[in-house]
Amino acid sequence: MPSSFFKWISLAMVAVFLSGCGSLTVLDPQGPVAEQQSDLIWLSIWFMIFIVLVVFVLLTIMLVKYRDRGNNDNYDPTIEGSHKLEFIWTIIPIVIVTILSIPTVITIYSLEEAPEIEEVDAQQEPLVIHATSANWKWIFSYPEQGIETVNYINIPEDRPILFKLTSADAMASFWVPQLGGQKYAMSGMETELYLAATEVGQYEGRNANFTGEGFAEQRFTVTAQTDEAFDEWVEETQENAPSLSEEEYMHLMVPGHSEEMTFSSTHLEFVNHAYDATYSLEKRAELGYEAHSPHSREGKAFDLPLLTQPIDTDKTYEVDLDDE
Repeated sequence: MPSSFFKWISLAMVAVFLSGCGSLTVLDPQGPVAEQQSDLIWLSIWFMIFIVLVVFVLLTIMLVKYRDRGNNDNYDPTIEGSHKLEFIWTIIPIVIVTILSIPTVITIYSLEEAPEIEEVDAQQEPLVIHATSANWKWIFSYPEQGIETVNYINIPEDRPILFKLTSADAMASFWVPQLGGQKYAMSGMETELYLAATEVGQYEGRNANFTGEGFAEQRFTVTAQTDEAFDEWVEETQENAPSLSEEEYMHLMVPGHSEEMTFSSTHLEFVNHAYDATYSLEKRAELGYEAHSPHSREGKAFDLPLLTQPIDTDKTYEVDLDDE
């Protein structure tokens, strides 16, 4: 294991190069999936640092050993090819790629299965959550609990979560850096992603794929709770939250933003975007919304809506232009 000194030195180097990319939450894993990916990142970093050091040592040796000493009368610049050297500098990149590929492939296949939680004695079945991206908000459905939330999710700690990802419109990327890597969500299809949290806390999630004007605000929060707290939240939501009607859900299809919302039923009762890729376009048309370039007169006149609960189902989204 590398010493703490060299670990912090390497972390500082990474921080310098990635200082414009925000906090390094990806290197602060809070679950088994993120931990595997973090270990792979650190392995790659240490291995590449070793390669760089070797290259600089060899470069220094070459500069010193073969420098111009002022006595080169017998120097013959004609050099015949060396099969030995050619073999060495061909085989070295192959060895490097192989060393990095083996743990990478093992990790990739491991992440396609439900993670094992070391902190518990008996492994639980994954909790299924459907995550749907709709410009520019995240809609989460708990089919087993009959609950739907917007821009936030609650999950139990020490239990695998199976996210079933899809999109109502543009291709998005679902990412919770402290819990695991990103995966794409696309309309008309469904992808799966396993995550888990081993610590109670709140984690930030986001869309990691640029999707236009409101992309930067397409974020959500993940709250990992104890089993007891999660069960209490489920029971309270089932009893007190309003149900979700299709008339309300139509407004979530219009590009814009939304505050956090909670419902005691899910949109899966009337549509699953993994099997209906045009649903959002049809509902937008019914509400009078038309897509315009943000640089056009219509686009500049359209203010991205911010939905609040309860949703105003009488609202329409036509653009009225004042006569010039």
